[in-house]
Amino acid sequence: MAIAVDKQNTSDSFEQKLWKTADKLRKNIDAAEYKHIVLGLIFLKYISDVFEVLHQKLILGEGDYAGADPEDRDEYAAENVFFVPVEARWSSLQGQAKQPDIGKTVDLAMEAIERENTKRLRGILPGD
Repeated sequence: MAIAVDKQNTSDSFEQKLWKTADKLRKNIDAAEYKHIVLGLIFLKYISDVFEVLHQKLILGEGDYAGADPEDRDEYAAENVFFVPVEARWSSLQGQAKQPDIGKTVDLAMEAIERENTKRLRGILPGD
């Protein structure tokens, strides 16, 4: 049993790594600025997760979703879900997390989400 606990401690989950990174970031950034960065990332993660749930239902195409296009923005609007373009999906960002330009990548993701959901998000998302 102790071996499993040790193994779990050495391989942190993505969320644990994110939390540790947030702690490091908090030490180097003013609290007012930190708040905007973290809340933006939490928002991005949340809408990506909600999007992915509906995206999978649309891919399966069962019941009410028969014949639906999983990349059609209107399918998501009909369910009151933000459309998240491929380059802004959490899985895509997670795959680029160790790149030196990840900050710019996240900024571009926010811009893409705002562009795809203009009526609901114009001028709301942080850009830095």
